[in-house]
Amino acid sequence: MPIKTKISFIALSLSFCLNASVYAAPTAANDLSPSESVTQKANSESEKANLLFESIFMENVLASPISQTHLGIKTDYDKWDEMSDAATDAQLLRTKKHLSQLKTLKVGKLDRQTTLSYQLLTQKLEQEIKDDQWRYHSYPVNQMYGGHSQIASLLINQHQISDVKDAKAYISRLNGVSKRLVQLQTALEVRADKGIIAPKFVFPYVISDSKNIVKGAPFDEGKDSALWADFKRKVNALSISSDEQQQLLSAAKAALVDEVKPAYDKLISYMIKLETKADTRDGAWKFPHGESYYNNALERTTTTKMSANDIHKLGLSEVYRIHTEMRDIMKKVNFEGSLQEFFAFMRDDQQFYYTDTDQGRQAYLQEAISLIDTMSSRLDEVFKVKPKAPMIVKQVEAFREKSAGKAFYNNPSPDGSRPGTYYANLYDMKAMPKYQMEALAYHEGTPGHHMQIAIAQELEGVPKFRKYGGYTAYIEGWGLYSEYFPKEMGMYADPYSDFGRLAMELWRACRLVVDTGIHAKKWTREESINYYTSNTPNAESDAIKMVERHIVMPSQATAYKVGMLKLLELRAKAQTALGDKFDIRDFHTVVLQNGPVPLDVLESEIALWIKKNS
Repeated sequence: MPIKTKISFIALSLSFCLNASVYAAPTAANDLSPSESVTQKANSESEKANLLFESIFMENVLASPISQTHLGIKTDYDKWDEMSDAATDAQLLRTKKHLSQLKTLKVGKLDRQTTLSYQLLTQKLEQEIKDDQWRYHSYPVNQMYGGHSQIASLLINQHQISDVKDAKAYISRLNGVSKRLVQLQTALEVRADKGIIAPKFVFPYVISDSKNIVKGAPFDEGKDSALWADFKRKVNALSISSDEQQQLLSAAKAALVDEVKPAYDKLISYMIKLETKADTRDGAWKFPHGESYYNNALERTTTTKMSANDIHKLGLSEVYRIHTEMRDIMKKVNFEGSLQEFFAFMRDDQQFYYTDTDQGRQAYLQEAISLIDTMSSRLDEVFKVKPKAPMIVKQVEAFREKSAGKAFYNNPSPDGSRPGTYYANLYDMKAMPKYQMEALAYHEGTPGHHMQIAIAQELEGVPKFRKYGGYTAYIEGWGLYSEYFPKEMGMYADPYSDFGRLAMELWRACRLVVDTGIHAKKWTREESINYYTSNTPNAESDAIKMVERHIVMPSQATAYKVGMLKLLELRAKAQTALGDKFDIRDFHTVVLQNGPVPLDVLESEIALWIKKNS
């Protein structure tokens, strides 16, 4: 989700929601310090450029304790990022400095791969500088992500405890929650003064998630809270004396009770107050200069010049096409009735769902693992390069499952200490039908996000800003493309499962219509939900969550279909040009070998490959 607050070009989640020899992450700042890297002797302009790329990357990483944790670096393991205008100003100054440093390179003397890196980094820095005008055009807390939930998510999922020092760093972060949430509240106050307040529906989610974090022991008499259970589990696994364990547990308990609980209580009180100022206007059009902001967001997300109207029309066209293919499946399964009646059947018949019990959830997870294992056993048919990093399947944690998305992927740590993770949200089993399991597993796991993201991280001879960077249209386009091509391998043998694949693609086509509908055509939340429920077989709860996601993340959901269609277009072009010489394994290598890139750059790379092999 790949889904996040303003993260620098390192783009370490995702989210949203990406590969071949594991990068050994630095464990201390001087392993690759900014001052050291640019003064190392370079034998060529390309070497000089790549040293500068690494210096720029590390300078940004070392300014962000959260980014360090994602990368497995423990330099500032006890700290949080600064969240303030001053910190944003400092980032902007660094970006301008880095751009000036790039301009000193002699571009004509760079080799081809380094020239591509130069072009990508220059474009990215220029865009970051230009986009600073939109620094307040966001909701720092919402139902998808935010500073309130990031604290627990990072500590539980990213902060590993291998020794006493790591445990003390965890405690320091707990003690730093108060400052972190004060800064978060300030960010909300600044935006509120500018008239930028999340819509009213957001607040119950944020308040509920915040309350969940401070629910249970040691805050009250209930079962262990998520943070307390996590810390206890990690510390109890250490090979240390009982006295040391008790000291750490006592310090963590004090931090939770004396710092974390009061800080969240204060934030919750402020959110309740801010909720009274919220309204039901949903689109980005309500922001200052909202139309310009949204058009820019679409350009950044899709890496194209497509207008909101172009994207809206493309979505309508794709919805029509997919509906036609679904009617063909209706005939295969001998269903008598209309497409809408078939949707209702697929949505309501109990045969398509696991039970809403612990046993049902476990069965879902086991089947997801089985699907991924089967696909993994056949990867050699379609890939010549595979990731070394392992992947696990995990249920979304209880503290965030109510508001989190349906499924998402977290990248592995570069040092191999943390596997890639496919998260399935099993809070509402009616939103996770069996017939969509196959496509969902391929998208989030293998051959989707795990293949692409892990391979990118493991690439050799590619600077880190490209390994850990991201372009949503490329990343999510690959995810959606990865749902499609397994059908050509004989997967989706069950027609209902193939219907599920089409239902997932249909969902992404509807996103083109609804995202532009909300943010450019002023559709209401209710109109948008109705479009999904009228045109897809998904549960109404799916539609509500998706529309609410559109509202707080303008343009993000347009990336999937735009990226997928470009990949299919480029593949068809290569097949036509190369004929019998076309090998899908080579095509996939070309797509993946440079890490994530804008779609126009990917098109250029495919064109060069076609020319070389014609």
